[in-house]
Amino acid sequence: MNARSHPVPRSLRGWVLPVGLLLLWWAAFRFGWSHSPLLVSPAAVWQRAVAYTASGELRIALGASLWRDLAGFAIGASAGLAFGAALGFSRLFEAAVGPSFHTLKQISLFAWIPLISVWFGLGDAAKVAFLSLAAFFPVVLNTFEGIRSVPRELIEVARVLRFDRWQMLSRVVLPSASPSIFAGIHLALIYAWLATLGAEYLLVAGTGIGNTLIDGRERFEMDLVIFGVIVVGLVGFALNAIAGRIETRLLAWRGHSVARF
Repeated sequence: MNARSHPVPRSLRGWVLPVGLLLLWWAAFRFGWSHSPLLVSPAAVWQRAVAYTASGELRIALGASLWRDLAGFAIGASAGLAFGAALGFSRLFEAAVGPSFHTLKQISLFAWIPLISVWFGLGDAAKVAFLSLAAFFPVVLNTFEGIRSVPRELIEVARVLRFDRWQMLSRVVLPSASPSIFAGIHLALIYAWLATLGAEYLLVAGTGIGNTLIDGRERFEMDLVIFGVIVVGLVGFALNAIAGRIETRLLAWRGHSVARF
């Protein structure tokens, strides 16, 4: 189907499901489909959002969570790029540490929390270490796969042209591997944000959006819980959109996909 003949404009398609769920939520409260105290009205959540924002609590909580998220992402992604490049460029390094790495990546992320809490305590250092681990693995895997998937034909042409090591790296390997590398960084940013909430739940509660959810649960204030969930989703959406925009800008040389719907 041609995009111009689609009944819903492209700019509005992403709003169909959120608006539908909002209308369903309003109708369920308005017509009394459920009398559970777990069901609060959209108006109550909006009032809580206004009050929480005006008091400055949202800014403080969100700032603390984002600081941990970005710190963990920066550390994990940097270490992942270095480790993944070493695996990709050195057959000897891959043979020596590759099997151990591929074993460790099978361990659930949350299984590391007992060790992390012993090594780093239960405060921000432990949370940042946990987020670094969440960002580390996708960057390593995508960097390794990107470097190893460089077409052999390009390598052979570069050798015929007598490229030195730096020219081989900058003109052949990195341009070919960059889509995979950026995909890993993109995933790392998303995984780090998801892990932020897990860290704030499972380690010592402190200032953060995860603590907002915990407070709402313990006080049975469902409007606060739902508001916190919405904030978490919006932040995740924003981080994903920013990462996608940067990736598209930096990889604009690839051209546009012909697969448009």
